[in-house]
Amino acid sequence: MKDSSQNFFIKTIAFIFITLSANSYAASVSVKHPYARAVPEGQPNSATFMVLKNNTDKDRALVNAKSNVSNFVELHTHRKEGGMMRMRRVKKIDIKANSKTVLKPGGLHVMFIGLKHGLNQGDIVPLELFFDNNETVKLSVPVKVVKGMKHKKQHK
Repeated sequence: MKDSSQNFFIKTIAFIFITLSANSYAASVSVKHPYARAVPEGQPNSATFMVLKNNTDKDRALVNAKSNVSNFVELHTHRKEGGMMRMRRVKKIDIKANSKTVLKPGGLHVMFIGLKHGLNQGDIVPLELFFDNNETVKLSVPVKVVKGMKHKKQHK
Protein backbone atom coordinates (compact mmCIF):
# COMPACT_ATOMS: atom_id res chain seq x y z
CA MET A 1 0.00 0.00 0.00
CA LYS A 2 2.85 2.37 0.81
CA ASP A 3 4.42 1.83 -2.63
CA SER A 4 1.08 2.51 -4.30
CA SER A 5 0.62 5.78 -2.36
CA GLN A 6 4.17 6.91 -3.15
CA ASN A 7 3.71 6.05 -6.83
CA PHE A 8 0.45 8.05 -6.96
CA PHE A 9 2.11 11.00 -5.17
CA ILE A 10 5.08 11.02 -7.58
CA LYS A 11 2.79 10.82 -10.62
CA THR A 12 0.63 13.65 -9.25
CA ILE A 13 3.66 15.89 -8.60
CA ALA A 14 5.04 15.09 -12.07
CA PHE A 15 1.68 15.93 -13.69
CA ILE A 16 1.47 19.26 -11.83
CA PHE A 17 5.05 20.15 -12.78
CA ILE A 18 4.52 19.31 -16.46
CA THR A 19 1.22 21.24 -16.54
CA LEU A 20 2.74 24.33 -14.92
CA SER A 21 5.78 24.16 -17.23
CA ALA A 22 3.59 23.88 -20.33
CA ASN A 23 1.40 26.79 -19.22
CA SER A 24 4.34 29.09 -18.52
CA TYR A 25 5.95 28.15 -21.83
CA ALA A 26 2.75 28.79 -23.77
CA ALA A 27 2.44 32.21 -22.18
CA SER A 28 5.77 33.57 -23.44
CA VAL A 29 3.92 35.53 -26.15
CA SER A 30 0.30 36.48 -25.67
CA VAL A 31 -2.03 37.74 -28.38
CA LYS A 32 -4.46 40.58 -27.72
CA HIS A 33 -7.28 42.01 -29.85
CA PRO A 34 -6.83 39.93 -33.04
CA TYR A 35 -9.11 40.64 -35.98
CA ALA A 36 -9.15 39.96 -39.72
CA ARG A 37 -10.18 42.54 -42.32
CA ALA A 38 -13.53 41.82 -43.97
CA VAL A 39 -13.41 41.60 -47.78
CA PRO A 40 -16.14 40.70 -50.27
CA GLU A 41 -16.21 37.59 -52.41
CA GLY A 42 -13.79 37.94 -55.32
CA GLN A 43 -11.16 39.93 -53.44
CA PRO A 44 -7.93 37.94 -53.54
CA ASN A 45 -6.33 39.07 -50.28
CA SER A 46 -6.96 40.20 -46.72
CA ALA A 47 -4.96 40.68 -43.53
CA THR A 48 -5.03 40.06 -39.80
CA PHE A 49 -3.99 42.53 -37.12
CA MET A 50 -3.29 42.12 -33.39
CA VAL A 51 -1.03 43.02 -30.50
CA LEU A 52 1.76 40.55 -29.67
CA LYS A 53 2.98 40.87 -26.08
CA ASN A 54 6.29 39.28 -25.09
CA ASN A 55 5.99 38.20 -21.45
CA THR A 56 9.66 37.18 -21.13
CA ASP A 57 13.04 38.83 -20.68
CA LYS A 58 14.23 37.45 -24.04
CA ASP A 59 13.49 38.85 -27.49
CA ARG A 60 11.00 36.72 -29.44
CA ALA A 61 9.90 36.74 -33.07
CA LEU A 62 6.85 35.65 -35.02
CA VAL A 63 8.35 33.59 -37.86
CA ASN A 64 5.37 32.06 -39.66
CA ALA A 65 1.59 31.78 -39.73
CA LYS A 66 -0.94 29.35 -41.21
CA SER A 67 -4.66 29.43 -41.98
CA ASN A 68 -7.03 27.46 -44.17
CA VAL A 69 -8.84 30.57 -45.52
CA SER A 70 -6.18 31.29 -48.15
CA ASN A 71 -3.61 29.58 -50.34
CA PHE A 72 -0.73 31.41 -48.64
CA VAL A 73 -0.16 33.23 -45.36
CA GLU A 74 2.77 35.64 -45.12
CA LEU A 75 4.18 38.14 -42.66
CA HIS A 76 4.15 41.64 -44.18
CA THR A 77 4.95 45.28 -43.56
CA HIS A 78 4.58 48.54 -45.47
CA ARG A 79 7.67 50.45 -46.64
CA LYS A 80 8.02 53.72 -48.47
CA GLU A 81 9.75 53.10 -51.81
CA GLY A 82 10.02 55.68 -54.56
CA GLY A 83 7.60 57.98 -52.78
CA MET A 84 4.92 55.27 -52.51
CA MET A 85 3.95 52.93 -49.71
CA ARG A 86 4.42 49.33 -50.78
CA MET A 87 3.61 46.10 -49.02
CA ARG A 88 6.61 43.80 -48.53
CA ARG A 89 7.03 40.32 -47.12
CA VAL A 90 9.25 40.03 -44.03
CA LYS A 91 11.00 36.93 -42.66
CA LYS A 92 9.95 37.65 -39.08
CA ILE A 93 8.22 40.13 -36.82
CA ASP A 94 10.31 40.96 -33.76
CA ILE A 95 8.81 41.29 -30.30
CA LYS A 96 11.35 42.80 -27.90
CA ALA A 97 11.69 41.41 -24.36
CA ASN A 98 8.94 42.53 -21.97
CA SER A 99 7.27 44.66 -24.62
CA LYS A 100 4.64 44.50 -27.33
CA THR A 101 4.54 44.74 -31.11
CA VAL A 102 1.40 46.10 -32.75
CA LEU A 103 0.24 44.65 -36.05
CA LYS A 104 -2.05 47.25 -37.65
CA PRO A 105 -3.29 48.53 -41.02
CA GLY A 106 -0.49 50.40 -42.80
CA GLY A 107 2.16 48.59 -40.74
CA LEU A 108 3.09 45.05 -39.79
CA HIS A 109 0.40 42.43 -40.42
CA VAL A 110 -0.32 38.80 -41.30
CA MET A 111 -1.39 38.63 -44.95
CA PHE A 112 -3.88 36.13 -46.42
CA ILE A 113 -3.04 35.66 -50.11
CA GLY A 114 -5.35 33.82 -52.48
CA LEU A 115 -8.49 33.82 -50.35
CA LYS A 116 -10.70 30.80 -50.91
CA HIS A 117 -13.83 32.88 -50.19
CA GLY A 118 -14.84 36.32 -48.97
CA LEU A 119 -14.48 37.25 -45.30
CA ASN A 120 -17.63 38.76 -43.81
CA GLN A 121 -18.07 40.57 -40.54
CA GLY A 122 -18.88 37.99 -37.89
CA ASP A 123 -16.95 35.16 -39.57
CA ILE A 124 -14.23 33.42 -37.57
CA VAL A 125 -10.83 32.70 -39.14
CA PRO A 126 -8.63 29.92 -37.73
CA LEU A 127 -5.02 31.10 -37.47
CA GLU A 128 -1.84 29.48 -36.15
CA LEU A 129 1.14 31.63 -35.21
CA PHE A 130 4.64 30.14 -35.04
CA PHE A 131 7.38 31.73 -32.95
CA ASP A 132 11.17 31.41 -32.97
CA ASN A 133 11.15 29.40 -29.72
CA ASN A 134 9.03 26.66 -31.40
CA GLU A 135 5.92 27.92 -29.63
CA THR A 136 2.63 27.75 -31.54
CA VAL A 137 -0.44 29.81 -30.69
CA LYS A 138 -3.80 28.80 -32.19
CA LEU A 139 -6.39 31.53 -32.57
CA SER A 140 -10.00 31.95 -33.66
CA VAL A 141 -9.87 35.42 -35.20
CA PRO A 142 -13.09 37.44 -35.65
CA VAL A 143 -13.62 39.20 -38.98
CA LYS A 144 -14.39 42.93 -38.79
CA VAL A 145 -14.97 45.78 -41.20
CA VAL A 146 -11.91 48.02 -40.87
CA LYS A 147 -12.75 51.71 -40.61
CA GLY A 148 -11.86 53.54 -43.82
CA MET A 149 -12.08 50.38 -45.95
CA LYS A 150 -15.29 49.78 -47.81
CA HIS A 151 -16.87 46.34 -47.83
CA LYS A 152 -19.42 46.40 -50.62
CA LYS A 153 -20.60 43.70 -52.94
CA GLN A 154 -19.18 44.23 -56.38
CA HIS A 155 -21.63 44.86 -59.20
CA LYS A 156 -20.88 43.85 -62.74
